Amino acid sequence: MTVAQQSLISPTANPELEKALRDRVDRRSAIAGGLGELEPLAVRLGLVQKSLTPRFRDPVLALFAADHGIVVDGVGAQWGRATKDQVQMALHAQLPVSVFARLQGLHLTVVDCGVAENLPPHARLLARKVAHGTRNARTAHAMSLDQAHAGVRVGMEIADNLPGNVLACAGLGQGSAECAALILSRLADQPVRDFVVSGPAMRQDDLVHLLDVLHGALARHREAREPMDLLAAFGGHELAVMVGAMLVAASKRSLIIVDGIAACAALKLASLICAPVTDYAVFCRSHVHRGLDEALALFHASALLELGMDSADGTGAALAWPMIRSAAALLTELHEVAEARLTARPEAGADLPTLGA
Repeated sequence: MTVAQQSLISPTANPELEKALRDRVDRRSAIAGGLGELEPLAVRLGLVQKSLTPRFRDPVLALFAADHGIVVDGVGAQWGRATKDQVQMALHAQLPVSVFARLQGLHLTVVDCGVAENLPPHARLLARKVAHGTRNARTAHAMSLDQAHAGVRVGMEIADNLPGNVLACAGLGQGSAECAALILSRLADQPVRDFVVSGPAMRQDDLVHLLDVLHGALARHREAREPMDLLAAFGGHELAVMVGAMLVAASKRSLIIVDGIAACAALKLASLICAPVTDYAVFCRSHVHRGLDEALALFHASALLELGMDSADGTGAALAWPMIRSAAALLTELHEVAEARLTARPEAGADLPTLGA
């Protein structure tokens, strides 16, 4: 992203507008009662759009799909399904995220950023393959710097052509979460273990093997610190594409819905390129993985909904969308109540309506 393009991402901080938004929300609460977390969310949405009446149109839920070479070391085989099979299931309404997105009016798109196999054409498939998967980050750079930059440009082009002003981002593919954990571990200077322990039920031998592979990758790329260097070292064509998409979405004052650890890693990388991008993000989750708790903590954020799911990334975004729309409706659809109506009382002797009148 060029310096000129970075300058287009404006921080959402606007004390005068924030006060007006809070006053607007408070007036509704005084009349109809408080609505808890919907109220600060409504204010956030107004700041994102720089408007007292934020309105969202043509929301897109994008699943960014890619294969990762690190899987050859026996890690990241999510649900035992190949990435191409996960893509086909998403496209043919065989995953809950597909059904929920349709029910909630989200346009589901699967972006082929780097699936190893060629995929048959489909109306909801966006073919933007940077390469046929990445190399194994434990033994080599997952991708070249040129490929990392190409992925970011692909994402920028995708977001630039979006018709609406909402982009929900989620990663899809075997090894995606593990590559994201490597990047977050390096950026946060935290043990990679923090980002990969799923919970108390995780098998110890699985964890030992996973950490052995990931520590090998981290050791091989000790010098990688800058965003593009990290993308090249640890890979994930879907991460590179998400980075570009998030940067341009923010430059257009679009709302970015971040679901899952891969999307968190992409947002963290994007924030190192242009910090205000995080102002435009809200967070969702589709599973209770402890590593995602650590990822969200890096943004001092929590998920909009905590439903105890263990589903594919993107599911949480589809379910949170009605909540986001409802928060916006507090500012746009809920009519002001004339104060005179609240205080008016029938005059003495005035005729009152009776039952059946």
